[in-house]
Amino acid sequence: MEFHLEDPFTSSEQQQSDSTAALFSAEFDHMSSQDYTQSLKTGDFSASFRQEAIALFFQVQYSCNFDPFTTYLAVNYMDRFISRKEIPLGKPWVLRLLVVSCLSLAAKMREKDFASSDFQKEGFIFDMETIQRMEILILAALNWRMRSITPFSFLCFFMSLLKMKDPPLTRSLKGRATSIIFKAQNEINLLAFTPSTMAASALLLASHELFPLQFPSFKASILSCEHVNKESLLKCFNAMEEMVINEEKQRARAPPPPLPL
Repeated sequence: MEFHLEDPFTSSEQQQSDSTAALFSAEFDHMSSQDYTQSLKTGDFSASFRQEAIALFFQVQYSCNFDPFTTYLAVNYMDRFISRKEIPLGKPWVLRLLVVSCLSLAAKMREKDFASSDFQKEGFIFDMETIQRMEILILAALNWRMRSITPFSFLCFFMSLLKMKDPPLTRSLKGRATSIIFKAQNEINLLAFTPSTMAASALLLASHELFPLQFPSFKASILSCEHVNKESLLKCFNAMEEMVINEEKQRARAPPPPLPL
């Protein structure tokens, strides 16, 4: 059964308990370890390792035509793995093996076509036996929790609190929030926030951009949710807003494309 990031539970799990309450209670099990963000901020190796790995993830995504949700899931696996396991120094091939193994696992969960030959074209020269051994190490470190609870798992819940009635506007809001969540995965400062906090913050930021007049009521609706920590939400919102502002500044500094001859 294909895994959708918006719906991390199986049908049997949903029947056993209230899915919304279960999401909030289980989200911490699908995050990186608590000191991971701090180690990325203070450790040059950890930060550079992650930065290079993410660049490789995107390289494979575009060359092998993976959908962004598969790549997002693979990065989630990688973050959770390296936050719990020490990565050996002086072995650059380890990074490439970890990237290809996380992508392989994510592709299997998403039921996407995967072949080791696709990666070999990008310089990932590993046989399937080596990849499978690495997959076992990742699965063990993650306690076989592969149906990751991510910010996408909470989008529909928080959107239901806004009580929007116009389907096109609802799709626009969800689309912008989704785009913000994808970008936020690259930001070290945002990794410490829970998936639910990131989902709520992305929705608020998207609504602030698209529907500024409704923003106060949207904000009040989300802050009234019993599962939301107001202080954490506002910190996350501010960090996401800073991320978007910095991105806009970088885009404004970029040279204009050459005029056609």
